[in-house]
Amino acid sequence: MEKVNRSRDKQKGKKDTTAEVFSHSQITRLYSRFTSLDKGENGTLSREDFQRIPELAINPLGDRIINAFFPEGEDQVNFRGFMRTLAHFRPIEDNEKSKDQNGPEPLNSRSNKLHFAFRLYDLDKDDKISRDELLQVLRMMVGVNISDEQLGSIADRTIQEADQDGDSAISFAEFVKVGKLHFYLLNETAHPCFLHTLT
Repeated sequence: MEKVNRSRDKQKGKKDTTAEVFSHSQITRLYSRFTSLDKGENGTLSREDFQRIPELAINPLGDRIINAFFPEGEDQVNFRGFMRTLAHFRPIEDNEKSKDQNGPEPLNSRSNKLHFAFRLYDLDKDDKISRDELLQVLRMMVGVNISDEQLGSIADRTIQEADQDGDSAISFAEFVKVGKLHFYLLNETAHPCFLHTLT
């Protein structure tokens, strides 16, 4: 099974590409927003700081998005971590195909966006999406608008279509093969409103 790298320092020993994803004016604007959210004025944001953002508070995936900002076991995020997470929501640049093959992959690359989306579904962080995890995320997204029976049917069909190794779960490799929809959502749908919320 392909291991999903959860480390914030995935690029350890390599050049950090966070600043290359944003222009100077965007970084300045993000820093301004970061400091306005930093109610403790300590140079970090807590989960509570994010929960005060009305658009995240009402977003059915708000808690999952907020959790994405915090490395395992951490309860604060600094400005660099804030930018690294937001970089996943930036559109992919047209020049991605011509990027330096030896350099680090941009945070807003297709592959990194898919890893990010996969982690939103992988609630127990075991590098696979089970039927129960898929059901939990679907419930977050649709609320009471669809019956449990219908949600179960959607989850079963999704697992059946994606599961190629017969383990009744979706690995990252399987997710990538069916991930075009999720990639589209991250690139086209979530990015404009989410970045607007935080900038």
